[in-house]
Amino acid sequence: MAELSRRRMLISGGALGALGALGMATPAGARPWTWAAAGSVAGSGAGADPRWVWDEEADPLVASLLDRGAVPEVNRLLWDWTRNDQPLPAGLPADLRDFMERARRLPPWADHGKLGTAAEFNKARGLYLNLLNGVGGGMLSTAIPKEARAVYYSKGGADMEDRVAKTSILGFAVGSLNAYRPDGACVVESVKTRLVHAAVRHLLKQVPHWPYGIPISQEDMLVTWHTLPTFAMRRMREWKVPISAAESEAYLHVWQVTAHLLGIRDEYIPATWADAEAQSDQVLPRNMGPTPEGVALTDILLDQLAEQTSPGSVSRPLCNALARYLVGDQVADWDGIEREPVWDPLVRSAWPKLVRFREGLVPLPLVPEIAWVIDEAARRYIMFFLTKGRETRIEIPTTNRPGT
Repeated sequence: MAELSRRRMLISGGALGALGALGMATPAGARPWTWAAAGSVAGSGAGADPRWVWDEEADPLVASLLDRGAVPEVNRLLWDWTRNDQPLPAGLPADLRDFMERARRLPPWADHGKLGTAAEFNKARGLYLNLLNGVGGGMLSTAIPKEARAVYYSKGGADMEDRVAKTSILGFAVGSLNAYRPDGACVVESVKTRLVHAAVRHLLKQVPHWPYGIPISQEDMLVTWHTLPTFAMRRMREWKVPISAAESEAYLHVWQVTAHLLGIRDEYIPATWADAEAQSDQVLPRNMGPTPEGVALTDILLDQLAEQTSPGSVSRPLCNALARYLVGDQVADWDGIEREPVWDPLVRSAWPKLVRFREGLVPLPLVPEIAWVIDEAARRYIMFFLTKGRETRIEIPTTNRPGT
């Protein structure tokens, strides 16, 4: 990973100086867990604080696979396991096979009608969703100290193109037309991601300067979850994208099912958007802030995105402005994203008009010419995630970042 530039280190240092308690102490002294399990898809629960709950099934299993050196062969066998209806490959360790057969089952509350509606909604709103989940979610993730540091110190932090690709795979599986149909891949990618999380929990504890104990708790997964569907729905509503009640409910449902398959307990999965927003408002503020690792990862990610636009000095500033618009000034400042005096106001003004034109709410003459430059940049950013996501597969790591 490239070293932080002096300028970005100063940006990071300033942010940490002003907001250090939030960024550096994620945040042990935060208010207690108060979100009620009555608002979950389970309707009830033990009420345990999700900061101290992990994955009691996957964690010991994957730790055992790592300790006995079985993971490389498991990765080889799972390479061609790509469809929801595909049987597990022969030769998997018996304990892993038993776990995966259980883990791949949809929850009893899954509604195939809603999953179908969600697929059509993802198709109709693909530009917004890919931009918000891909670029916006990426910028939010680097402003989550535990997540930024987990990425930085894990194996994927040394090769961000590969890391982006593997992160993209699950998101595109969720958003595909056949996500939970037999020929889809959402079950496969969710279960593989659950195994990866268990491996990272085992491996990162071995990093001498890892400050957080066991990573990727249930709350950590909820935080990431909210940077995807909850964030996307809120922003689309702000942009006044027309969304029917059935579409809204279905979009939430596809992410509820995905959360279950990722190993999030049903008692923590919000039942409604109101429940999701209430939970998001509790867990995101206590888990977000600046870190040098987050600034470094953001810089690399935006450089990669800029490479997808036309060559020239305008590409990175436009990336900065669009990213800042998506996530807001506070997160952008935490991420060390520079302010762009030319592009920032243009994006703020042009994007809402472009959305309204796409939705048939304003005529073409009211859309400024610059909106099409922004539109093309957004498409290129999305294609970056799409193409990278198709070049690789999700695999269980066996090491941390080299040198940690």
